Amino acid sequence: MKIILFIIQKEFKQIFRDKSMLRLLFILPILQLLILSNAATFDVKNIRVTIVDYSNSSSSRTLIEKINANAYFTDAVFVSTTQAGIERLNSGKTDVVIEIPIPFEKQLQNETTTQIQVLINAIDGATAGVQNVYLSQIVQQFNQQIQLENKHIVNNQIMPNRIETIPSFWYNSTLNYKTFMVPGILVLLITMLTLFLSSMNIVREKELGTLEQINVTPIKKYQFIIGKLFPFWIIGLIILTIGLLISKIVFNVPMLGNIVLVYFFTSIYLLLILGFGLFLSNHTETQQQAMFIAWFFIVIFILMSGLFTPIESMPKWAQNVTLFNPIRYFVEFIRMVLLKGAGLQEVLPNLGIITLFAIVVNGLAVWSYKKTN
Repeated sequence: MKIILFIIQKEFKQIFRDKSMLRLLFILPILQLLILSNAATFDVKNIRVTIVDYSNSSSSRTLIEKINANAYFTDAVFVSTTQAGIERLNSGKTDVVIEIPIPFEKQLQNETTTQIQVLINAIDGATAGVQNVYLSQIVQQFNQQIQLENKHIVNNQIMPNRIETIPSFWYNSTLNYKTFMVPGILVLLITMLTLFLSSMNIVREKELGTLEQINVTPIKKYQFIIGKLFPFWIIGLIILTIGLLISKIVFNVPMLGNIVLVYFFTSIYLLLILGFGLFLSNHTETQQQAMFIAWFFIVIFILMSGLFTPIESMPKWAQNVTLFNPIRYFVEFIRMVLLKGAGLQEVLPNLGIITLFAIVVNGLAVWSYKKTN
C-alpha cells in the first residue's frame, strides 16, 4: 500500500509542477462548458425573410405582422417580384422567400382555399425543416384567427369554435435547449480529458526512458497501474464537481435525482475510460500516436452517443454499433438522473453495462501491459 501511495504522491507532484497541465485540467473544462453549452444548440434563430406581397391587403399585412412579431425571424425585407426574392435567395442574403398572391384576401373572405408560396434555402436540411415548422405554425395561427372572425351560420346553427390544445412540458418546462445539452457536454469533457491524459501518461514515461527503469524495480504491475491512474480518477471527479456547479449556477440545470448516484456511476465510468487509456498507451510508442488514436475513438463515440443526433434516427446498423459506445450510456444516465429524477432501479441497466465494460477493458489493459521484474 505504501508503494502505491508513493507513486500517487509522485504523480500529483508531477501534475501540479506542470503549469500548462493545470490550465488544461481546470481552466479549459470551464471555458469549454460555458462556450459549447451556448453554441451547441439546434434552435434556429434570426431567420432572414424576404416577402413578395402581391395582395397588398389588410389580411396580408396582418400575416406579415405576425411573422415580424415572431422572435425567430428578423424584420422582413420587401421586394416587388418573386424573381427579385429568388435572386436574394441565390446570393445568400435571405433564408426564406414568401410570396402572397393577389387574390389572397378575397379568397379568405369567400372562405375558399388560398395558398402562399414559401421558398426555403434547404442546403442545411435540418435547419430548413425547422424554418418550415415555424412558418407553418404562424400560418396556422393566422388561419384560426380568420376562421373565428369569419365564422358563419350553417343550418341555423353557429359553427363551433376551434378546439384548443394546452400542452404540458415535463422535465424541461421552459423548453430551454441548454437544459438538454449541458449534461451531455459535461460527459464529453470528462471523457475527453481523462482519456487523453491517461493514454499519454505511460507513453510519456516511455519517451523519457523512465518506464524501463520502473519495469526492473520490485514494484508490482498492479501497484504501478493503480498509482499512475488513480490521480486522473480523482481529477475526473473534480471536473464533474466543477461541471455540476456551473450547470446549476450558470445554466440553472435542474438536478432532480440523487447526486450521490451520479458520483457512483461516474466513478465506475472513469475506471472504464482510464482502463481504455491504459490499453491505448500499451500499444503506442509516442504521445502523438496516443493522442491521434484517442481522438479517433472520441470522435466516433461523440457522433454516435445520441448527444447531437437521436439514436432512434440512426440506421439500424448504427444503432447496433452504439451498443458498444460507453458515452451513450453515460449521457442517457446523467439526463435521466438530473432531468427526470430517475433512481437506481431506472438506471440499473446503464450501470450494469458500464460495469461490465470496465471489467473487460481493464482486464485487457492489465493483460497487455508488459512488465519485467
